Amino acid sequence: MMTQKQNMVLGAELTAAHYDFEKGLNSYAFFKLNNHAIGEDLVQETFIKTWKYLVKGGKIELMKAFLYHVLNNLIVDQYRRRKMISLDSMIEKGFEPIGVSSDSGRLVNLLDGKAALLLIARLPLNYQQVMRMKYVQDLTLEEMALVTGKTKNLLAVQIHRGLEKLRILYTHQI
Repeated sequence: MMTQKQNMVLGAELTAAHYDFEKGLNSYAFFKLNNHAIGEDLVQETFIKTWKYLVKGGKIELMKAFLYHVLNNLIVDQYRRRKMISLDSMIEKGFEPIGVSSDSGRLVNLLDGKAALLLIARLPLNYQQVMRMKYVQDLTLEEMALVTGKTKNLLAVQIHRGLEKLRILYTHQI
């Protein structure tokens, strides 16, 4: 248990650190996140975490280095929270891009899809398989990995490369 005097000493130490380093920490957080509000929140959370560490009896040799380390970990956590949502997952949940709902748009997409389906046969064999599984059989990466025994990452790369080759074939056909 910490005495009142120890508590005051740690409080004074953290207050001095806040006065000395807050501006630099805020600048660093803004540089990394490009958002002042989130950066300021993370800097405040940095000082709260540092206070909790000190109260538990933790020792800090270099306050500035410690604060930047804690802030950097919080920034990494923030990056991980901001995951991108793929268009495929949005479509699976019912999202329909603008223009697809019109009848003429559907007809054009249907005809383009049939032309693209015929062009798949002109791709190298390894791309043909994954393209058919993805766009004809409508399998997910997990399902494709189970069927082929390949990793999801490898399949995603093959789909991406297959789409690029298909796009080239399609533009040369038109």
